[in-house]
Amino acid sequence: MLLKTKKLMKAFGGLKAIDKIDIEIPQGEIRGIIGPNGSGKSTFFNLISGVYDSDPGSYIEFNDHDITNEPAHEIGALGLARTFQLLRLYQDMSVINNVMSGYHTKVPYSFAAAVLGRKKIWDHEKKIRDEMMELLSFVGLADFAEMNASELSGGQRRLLVLARAIAGKPKLLMLDEPAAGLSPHNVDNLMKIIMQLKDKYGLTLIIIEHILKVVMDTCDTVTVFDHGQKIAEGTPAEVKDDNAVIEAYLGKKMNDDEMRKALAV
Repeated sequence: MLLKTKKLMKAFGGLKAIDKIDIEIPQGEIRGIIGPNGSGKSTFFNLISGVYDSDPGSYIEFNDHDITNEPAHEIGALGLARTFQLLRLYQDMSVINNVMSGYHTKVPYSFAAAVLGRKKIWDHEKKIRDEMMELLSFVGLADFAEMNASELSGGQRRLLVLARAIAGKPKLLMLDEPAAGLSPHNVDNLMKIIMQLKDKYGLTLIIIEHILKVVMDTCDTVTVFDHGQKIAEGTPAEVKDDNAVIEAYLGKKMNDDEMRKALAV
């Protein structure tokens, strides 16, 4: 398994945000994580990526490494990358330089080497820039490479965040609500990109998303959280018809036909 958790726990005061979550995600899978607001999805991401420390007794394994409570930069160096709900871009930097900033952990030379081997470094930088331009082309932003990030639309900025995360060449990419605020056209475009990521870059993906169409149409497996616990897991079709999921996600006041119609987006 590329990622595995055992009895993953996190409490804030007396509130159990994550309560003994066991998850296994194989390499090459696109995994969706859904659940109502406050179900623990973002806390789960923060524990995996090292933003939060988990509680005693928890275990997180990534790519055969015990990463439980390891610093975020060390987890990132192992090949785990993520995006955030709030976009974190360098607004006054160009689009291409934002993407190249995502490659910084892969730079194979020191400052001294950069000074002493200038020609070799310049050649390497050109190669990297060409790779980043190819990446921008993949997400549809090549024509905006020299534009400042602040000049992009909201949808374009989300694509830029995605490109920058891919630039670090991760093994696992975690996307936190990548479709938030996107138009229907851009949601469809995002779904196409997600489907291509696994094949083009050999990525494993975990997606938190409230737009169920994204999860149901792109993910191999869907895991459902409610009140910090995993209440269901299976294919999109299996999860969609799970009564516990329907009740937790949409509430008990809707009749069965209305619930299933809402989930079948």
